[in-house]
Amino acid sequence: MAELNMIRAINDALDVMLARDPDVLVFGEDVGYFGGVFRATDGLQAHHGAKRCFDTPISEGGIIAAAIGMGAQGLRPVPEIQFADYILPAYDQLVSEAARLRYRSGGEFWAPITVRSPYGGGIFGGQTHSQSPEAIFAHVTGLKTVIPSTPYDAKGLLIAAIECDDPVIFLEPKRLYNGPFDGRHERELATWSGHADAQVPVGHYRVPLGEARIAREGEDATVLAYGTMVHVALAAVEDTGIDAEVIDLRSIVPLDIEAIVRSVSKTGRCVVVHEASRFGGFGGELSSLVQERCFYHLEAPVERVAGWDTPYPHAFEWDYFPGPARIGAALRRVMENS
Repeated sequence: MAELNMIRAINDALDVMLARDPDVLVFGEDVGYFGGVFRATDGLQAHHGAKRCFDTPISEGGIIAAAIGMGAQGLRPVPEIQFADYILPAYDQLVSEAARLRYRSGGEFWAPITVRSPYGGGIFGGQTHSQSPEAIFAHVTGLKTVIPSTPYDAKGLLIAAIECDDPVIFLEPKRLYNGPFDGRHERELATWSGHADAQVPVGHYRVPLGEARIAREGEDATVLAYGTMVHVALAAVEDTGIDAEVIDLRSIVPLDIEAIVRSVSKTGRCVVVHEASRFGGFGGELSSLVQERCFYHLEAPVERVAGWDTPYPHAFEWDYFPGPARIGAALRRVMENS
């Protein structure tokens, strides 16, 4: 085992797969010589050569188009979009081509690509470097959407994504790159040093896509979260003293609906949390699924805690960011409404 932060865990996964499979390629803006804006690809070009890890022009549509063509010809490309906010120029390629290729070709071609991209806020990135676009990809049949919350999961999920024959959107919560963030922004920054989930196996291992984990067991309520919000939810549970079970979904497509049903059927209460704007967010889908599958077990209406329906503000970052206080208030409401 090695103690790694999330950046190093992602780097390690890429290094393992580049060494293991000659069909794996890593490319994107500044990922080669420079090693990426967040250093997630640091040293990969030096280790594996410029033909395996290389820089591209600033053209997100071109990056993804090239990746789809490579995948259709048998390669396993891992393109990086430098910030998830800038993935939209490639959206048509991802939806109309990557997600549909296997279906429209009758299984003759497919697109085994893994699109890595840092996402989310909490770093004062403002409206163009803080967005959470996961819901627009979850809506697209044929794409998988994966969001790790720990170094251990980041490496294992990324390896599983690269080995998957379907296109995967792999969103990396940049607020978690260097340490777990519980939303208490006024406190000293935490690091992954000494954290149990920073113990990462050396070499190849997989965390299966579509298999949630219980981040905290509990009896009184269920909190459904992913990415940074897992750690914020844990802080809210600690602050309130409510014995809530926190489910880290890990991926929203495929979704571990069985784990959700088991937990909500046990607790009878559910709070759904995500950082993206509330209206049309993935929390609405989760709320509907809980309502459909667990109606007769529910003791209170499902609560949603999310970002506000506004562009991500720079000056009012912590008013937008769903912190422990807002999640704690939702937990208290589901307990009081029972």
